[in-house]
Amino acid sequence: MYKQLVASNDRAAVEGLSRQVLDPTSRYYGGTIDPGTGVAWVNHTTGTPTDMCYWGAALVNPDSAFYRDELLLARLLLATEFVLRSQHEDGSISPGWTNYHSPPDTAFVIVGYAQLYQLLASQDWAPLQQVLDNMLLFLKRTIPVMLTGGCHTPNHRWVLCAALGFLHELFGLEEAVQRADQWLAEGMDITPDGEWTERSNGIYSAVSDIMLIHAARLLDRPQLLEPVRLNLHMMVYLVHPKGEVVTDYSGRQDLGSFHDLSPYYLPYAILARSDKEPLFAGMAEWAGRALENPGVCSVNVLVRMLLEPELQQPFEDSAALPVKYEKILNGDFPRHGYLQDMEKSGHQGRIYHSRLHTDFGAPVVRYRDGNTSVTLITETPSFFALRHGAVRLLAVQLASYFNPGYIPMQKMIKLPDGYHLSGEQKKGYYGPVEGELLPQTSGEPVSPWYLLPHQSRALTHEQTFRVETEVQRTDRGWTLRLHAEEPTEVMTQLSFIFGREGCFTSGELQAVGEDHYLWNGGNLRYSCEEDWIELSGGELGHLAATVREAKLQDNCKAVLVNFMTPFDKTITITLSPSMIRE
Repeated sequence: MYKQLVASNDRAAVEGLSRQVLDPTSRYYGGTIDPGTGVAWVNHTTGTPTDMCYWGAALVNPDSAFYRDELLLARLLLATEFVLRSQHEDGSISPGWTNYHSPPDTAFVIVGYAQLYQLLASQDWAPLQQVLDNMLLFLKRTIPVMLTGGCHTPNHRWVLCAALGFLHELFGLEEAVQRADQWLAEGMDITPDGEWTERSNGIYSAVSDIMLIHAARLLDRPQLLEPVRLNLHMMVYLVHPKGEVVTDYSGRQDLGSFHDLSPYYLPYAILARSDKEPLFAGMAEWAGRALENPGVCSVNVLVRMLLEPELQQPFEDSAALPVKYEKILNGDFPRHGYLQDMEKSGHQGRIYHSRLHTDFGAPVVRYRDGNTSVTLITETPSFFALRHGAVRLLAVQLASYFNPGYIPMQKMIKLPDGYHLSGEQKKGYYGPVEGELLPQTSGEPVSPWYLLPHQSRALTHEQTFRVETEVQRTDRGWTLRLHAEEPTEVMTQLSFIFGREGCFTSGELQAVGEDHYLWNGGNLRYSCEEDWIELSGGELGHLAATVREAKLQDNCKAVLVNFMTPFDKTITITLSPSMIRE
């Protein structure tokens, strides 16, 4: 894998050179243009520091075609100058998306920039000196923002700790350790089964893992590796057979999007060696096969391999990964108790520039049998997802007009051959504000609605809508039985979201938009390559093509089943026989 990374790094280096701005009159002179925006940024993903890591790893590596290439060195120097010009006076950077003068985004860059600096500084090559001086100056300028800056999201805290650790290592800065300890004092936001707050298996769980690995070493806090181990053990059960990470219930932007295991390569590889853990080695090998290039600035695998040459070597012992399991995550987690305690925190359920992630620790079930992979989910729009060979049933979602939008399942109970899920919504009305509580403006010619004390209104005519779902395994697939009684005449819609790559070969479908269909009846077969799944139970109980506040995903195929309360509805899912495992 090391040789493949060297080759892909050389290709990335060439591609980055083609995007570098060489016009001295341009505001982006020396930076590399992000193809998505046409702008040169200083960030850790699409920004110039990522290309600098490719260039730096090539320059110092005798196995690279660009080893000590003077032209590449000159381009790297130009890039360091661009980065310095783009740094704000407070030491921060603005990454090009919503975060401006951002401490956490600066921290991401520090983590990558510091490792590249350490790699270059280890070389006995005098022409590197100006590059090193510029890089060290950038890092030194970040100290004030790292010692005072805050964050938005849970994982940002661990990125800041890693960055503070690198600044401590480079500058002997004890204040950096003290600031990191302030963040660490907040405690680890992870369940005993290994799930981080953001439930972001595609992006931010891997971020938390690698950043805490750095922090554990740099701050001499080995206990920080314990939550990382928990998450890495959990992730063994959160990958579909073809290497697609389960993102069906994420609390971040990877929700429902395709992600592979590549961001987990370094966490698995580093701990596989330190812990002598064959299972981690097996996962590292799987993740390594997904690496198309060394990665972005903050997690560049080749830079880390050159800093730690032992990572270039094959693993001594690698365990086979499980292909048949049924795993309940967070089944015993006391989530309800934590939520009841939320009132004591004093924030009244309001948080700015972020979210509370109250779905943290909600139960999830992962089932795998060979090439069939199923996820049962609570507290998200989708409660069921399935992969069967090449077939992708990305989501099964229930929406209604009761409280317009999706109905998340909130509870999950194990059954002998499946699971019982339930979701409950309440909606009522509010009476007039008592006279003595009315503001002065209520008696004036203009009485703004937003000045009335709405929290004081009495609740009236509250209604409860409860949906129950039984998900059962069968000899040929699965059944989904949905049940609801009251209120009556609630328009309800069950949506099946399929990957766009497959096609429907049977079923009574009525197109209501691009790749969106109402399913009136007949057996619905969805095929992809040699695999298929077949559904029965279509119904057209009303004609609504969508439910308000329940937006269907783009770039997918949606099949909609419409019915009215009360209902007791069963959908049967049959899997193509070639993929069934006894």
